[in-house]
Amino acid sequence: MSIVKKYIGDRAFYKKVLAVAIPIIIQNGITNFVGLLDNIMVGRVGTEPMSGVAIVNQLLFVFNLAIFGAISGPGIFTAQYVGQKNNEGIRYTVRFKLLVAVLISIAGAAIFALFKEPLIELFLHEQGEGIDPAATLDYAGQYLMVMLIGLLPFALTQSYAGTLRESGETVLPMTAGLIAVGVNLCFNYILIFGHFGAPRLGVVGAAVATVISRFVELLIVVIWTHVNKAKNPFAVGLYKGFKIPGNLFGKILAKGTPLFLNEFLWSMGMTALTQCYSTRGLGVIAAFNISNTITNLFNVFMISMGATVAIIIGQILGSGDMSNVVDTDNKLIAFSVMLSAGLAVVQAFVAPFFPLVYNTTDEIRHLATLLIWIGGAFMPVGAFLNCAYFTLRSGGRTFITFLFDSAFLWVISWPVAFVLSRFTGLTIGYLYAFVLALDFIKVMIGYIMLKKRIWINDLVG
Repeated sequence: MSIVKKYIGDRAFYKKVLAVAIPIIIQNGITNFVGLLDNIMVGRVGTEPMSGVAIVNQLLFVFNLAIFGAISGPGIFTAQYVGQKNNEGIRYTVRFKLLVAVLISIAGAAIFALFKEPLIELFLHEQGEGIDPAATLDYAGQYLMVMLIGLLPFALTQSYAGTLRESGETVLPMTAGLIAVGVNLCFNYILIFGHFGAPRLGVVGAAVATVISRFVELLIVVIWTHVNKAKNPFAVGLYKGFKIPGNLFGKILAKGTPLFLNEFLWSMGMTALTQCYSTRGLGVIAAFNISNTITNLFNVFMISMGATVAIIIGQILGSGDMSNVVDTDNKLIAFSVMLSAGLAVVQAFVAPFFPLVYNTTDEIRHLATLLIWIGGAFMPVGAFLNCAYFTLRSGGRTFITFLFDSAFLWVISWPVAFVLSRFTGLTIGYLYAFVLALDFIKVMIGYIMLKKRIWINDLVG
């Protein structure tokens, strides 16, 4: 097979892929774009509010990925039950998702409320940027306490929306997400700056706007799912008895626990990396906040392609037709890597101009530009690793994904970052680039595992 035929699909292939991917890309793109505008609005208030919100969002990132990991395990079974056309099986997996979503939300809210200040103070390192740590702590605390209200609606929305996507319904979650971000943007404008007679609430206003938008999104997704029962037969009797067969519960737990631990430990690891970077000063937190905002927008395609791989490969595996699953996966990965490389070039051109919209110092703006350049350079690497992860996950190889993802981060990436940040004088640019470059080791590991085809596995046949 020639290289072109191996990695480039025909028109029918891309039509099928884009039918799944485009709604996810649009939803993620709009969400990140409005997040960008939200970030800019807070950034216009000042550096301390921006840094406080950035620290809290890094903490909430752990909760968000814990939810993602907890519903990903049953999600593997959902996608394969869809391929099998087994609505009762889908119903059981949704119940599992809802149960863990409620439990994690309660635990997350309790931990953040009880340990608010110690967690925030982990990131407060003053090194001459003229940023007030006490003010940053105060802004972060105000923002966090309001955001806790939105944890449960976020978790429940992900449970429903994930099921709809795994069932092939990607438009409704996209629509709900678009409406929610529109609501968030409007209330941000009103409450952060005090327009239309509303009080000027600053970071608290940003948090209130986010919480309102999360309740709106939850209502849309839940109401649509249960009203359109012909399209969503799993919704019929979903809450009758809330039964989950013990055998299936055990299987989901066995496959899902490594995924949950992976996402939880990976997000904790990324937060620990950020804490290492923060030893170079509060200005680094502000610069990372700026760079991550624009980088996340450009990473939308990469993230969406991971979800697309999970849906398409999961459905093929569940159908039992393994004849073209490897070929499909190769083309999906190549598509993601090539487009990420193109977007990385565009990001490089944007990098010097984006930080200018923030009300901060020239030093932080220059630092943010450097971080955007570095992050963009490694975007194609991230695209390959993201698709490799979701390929392995689709076949239920969850323990391997745990080793591939979070174990690598804690055993390799974090110790290197810790040593370099504590025992060397490396500037943040060199430190950040060195840690990202470690991912080339993961690329080699991922390539070998894909080549061995250990991920081809029918879980529900």
